Amino acid sequence: MASKRTQSLTKVPAMFLKKQKFTIPEDDGSQREWKIISWNVAGLRACVKKNDFSEILAEKPDILFLGETKCKEWPPEIEEIFKEYKKTLVVSKEKSGGYAGVGMLTKVAPIKISQGIGEEEFDTAGRLVVAEFAQFFFVGAYVPNSGAKLVALEKRGRWESLLTKKLKELDAQKPVIYGGDLNVAHNEIDLKNPDSNRNKTAGFTDQERGWFTDLLASGFKDTFREMHPEEQQFTFWSYMNNARSKNVGWRLDYFVVSNRIMDNVKHSKVLSSVMGSDHAPIALKIDF
Repeated sequence: MASKRTQSLTKVPAMFLKKQKFTIPEDDGSQREWKIISWNVAGLRACVKKNDFSEILAEKPDILFLGETKCKEWPPEIEEIFKEYKKTLVVSKEKSGGYAGVGMLTKVAPIKISQGIGEEEFDTAGRLVVAEFAQFFFVGAYVPNSGAKLVALEKRGRWESLLTKKLKELDAQKPVIYGGDLNVAHNEIDLKNPDSNRNKTAGFTDQERGWFTDLLASGFKDTFREMHPEEQQFTFWSYMNNARSKNVGWRLDYFVVSNRIMDNVKHSKVLSSVMGSDHAPIALKIDF
């Protein structure tokens, strides 16, 4: 367990970092308003050919987290579009980098950056990045799916245990903002067809839902549900059967924050009109 005063964050190995020439200002703690976007792009190279990211740029994010990037380097289009952002790419070591992976782009340089949850079982897939800023930690994750016929449910449980421990350790130092594709629909309101999917489909098992409940009980809030307690809105739609046009979806993408900064959240919303992936981006605005 880390002390409440300090925790060593191992810097991302050089193989995980892609550098750019633009000089990025360092975070000096003076920024009060933060806009954060998380988007599972389901393959960044394919996504950027479908979407020019103009809608994302219009939101003026201070942090843009991208999940399931499936690439070993930033596509040139992203390098150009976000040339004034610091870019960190966490690359999967599996399947020659064309699997999983996450990326983070920030307008200011974090104090420290680290990658991984601390277990090789998960870290070879490049699923998590931690950025320390002056006022908070940002943790971006692409959470493992429990798989067809729930074959990886036990593995998912190990991830959730490690993840909760990590978030609590970080939270002991400063507030945490945790975002990404968390691969769980927490409650029945969070998917179109709960009855036919319960304990049959990855993301809506009693175990996965319980793990998320336990995470929240340990000192965190689901920002969207706190601000929209009765609203049914989804972030993922299968490509099959015109699910998106019919709005047969799931809410799998979240921003979760430490209890003590929930009142700082100004909005938590889904950018449902943004196309290019089977997920929609989500956006958070928070003041410090």
